[in-house]
Formats: sequence, C-alpha cells, structure tokens
Amino acid sequence: MKTMTCKQLGGACSKEFKANTFEEIEEMSKRHGMEMFQKGDEAHLNAMKKMKQLMTTPDALKEWFASKRKEFDALSKDE
Repeated sequence: MKTMTCKQLGGACSKEFKANTFEEIEEMSKRHGMEMFQKGDEAHLNAMKKMKQLMTTPDALKEWFASKRKEFDALSKDE
C-alpha cells in the first residue's frame, strides 16, 4: 500500500489516497475531484483548470501521467 495526496496528483488539498496500484490512486483522485467540483470548491476548480489545459495537448497529458506514475512507483510502501 502506498499513499499520495491530492496535491501530489495535481489537486488542491492534503487529502490522502492509499492504494496498491497507481490506477487505484488515480480512480480515488478522480472521485475526489468530482466531489469537489460538485461542491464548487474554488481551490480544486482552479487545479482542474490547469488539468484541463494539459488535456488540450495529448502528449503533455501522457507525460504528466507518466511522471505521476513514476512518482507513485518510487514511493516506499506504507508501514
């Protein structure tokens, strides 16, 4: 099990996500983002705008995901 925060994943807060795979972390982060979007959380909405800009360039988005996956892979397992 490894831990990443919302902020580490491009978000706006220190909420922690714990999972065994990057795909699980990614899914948790997406759900959290949708929740914050529905609440109209300003900080998260600003973070989403930055992500939306990445989505306009497929290569940039791929590179971003690759860097986050690499960051996850480099993490030590939780104690």
